[in-house]
Amino acid sequence: MAEYGDIRTGRHCVFVLHAHLVFVTKFRHRVFAGVHLERLEQIMRAVCADFECELAEFNGASSHVHLLVNFPPKVALSRLVNSLKGVSSRRMRAEFPELARHYYRVNKLWSGSYFAGSVGGAPLSVLRQYIEQQNRPL
Repeated sequence: MAEYGDIRTGRHCVFVLHAHLVFVTKFRHRVFAGVHLERLEQIMRAVCADFECELAEFNGASSHVHLLVNFPPKVALSRLVNSLKGVSSRRMRAEFPELARHYYRVNKLWSGSYFAGSVGGAPLSVLRQYIEQQNRPL
């Protein structure tokens, strides 16, 4: 896959796809300290690489994390999210046993839900105007 700035190309497509993802801890418990967030970023970068995605930005707070992911169109975002949450939960629980007190009832680090928003490019109003102004043949 070739890259030209933000524009990526595949065999049959040219694309720029970014998603803003937010994952919240189970029961919104304040789980993470700085060391946890650093390790989470490493884990999530590795998972993204396995999917041929790029983790462009990562940050978080004690009860949630934000990711900006650049992904190819062949990747189903729901499958990427499933892997990001599953792998990070397993590895974090294995590497940081002290986190157990936060998930003792359900043995899960993350809430079952997540936020995913598409980002980048022109605002919808500009895209609508551009499409409306195309010359339709008679």
